[in-house]
Amino acid sequence: MHRLLLIDDDEALAGPLTQYLARFDLHLEAVTRPSVALERLAAERFDALILDGMLPEMDGFEFCKRLRAGHDAWRDMPVLMLTARGDLTDRVVGLELGADDYLPKPFEPRELAARLQTILRRTRFAPAAAAHVAPQPAGKLCFEGLEIDTARREVRCASGLVELTGTEYELLLMLAREAGKVFSRDDILNRLRGQEAELYTRAVDILVSRLRRKLEPLAALKTLRNAGYCFALPEQTA
Repeated sequence: MHRLLLIDDDEALAGPLTQYLARFDLHLEAVTRPSVALERLAAERFDALILDGMLPEMDGFEFCKRLRAGHDAWRDMPVLMLTARGDLTDRVVGLELGADDYLPKPFEPRELAARLQTILRRTRFAPAAAAHVAPQPAGKLCFEGLEIDTARREVRCASGLVELTGTEYELLLMLAREAGKVFSRDDILNRLRGQEAELYTRAVDILVSRLRRKLEPLAALKTLRNAGYCFALPEQTA
């Protein structure tokens, strides 16, 4: 069962949401203040966060920013932003700061569960039961200046390990496995988020921009105007 931490100052939300998500083997715990959330994260292991945008002490956007700049274990922990502010600008800001998905209030619990299941499938944080599963054979994708270790879910360049969120890693892997193939924005959204997710192409542009910055100075991702994106590094030769 995956453990989730809800950070929301609406105390009435946690009870019914806990009961509903339990149907999907999602164990929800809740706090109302960011300071308490940071203490819990430092002491316990959670598989994902549900983060409200409007919070006391600091808003959810600032919390997400601190999370991504914090401990290694926090940097690629899945984050679903949950807020009453649902306009495009807020969604863009949340994604730029490292959120993996964004769901405005009011929301349908079934959609929340579906989005959580999607981001959890992409994460490197497996549920406790997965520790008993035999590891998959190691595999690496090697390009000039970049190596993707698919067994360890690690990306390395000349300067060392590249810290990526789960969504950034999945995007890079998807493009690199079919280097040279052009993926449209809708292709990328459908592959990464599933058919149930709301499509807004600006989210893909933000994700690609974030990934590009982390891979600099490598020109790994190429933009084809009015078409989409492709992986542009040549394979490493012996």
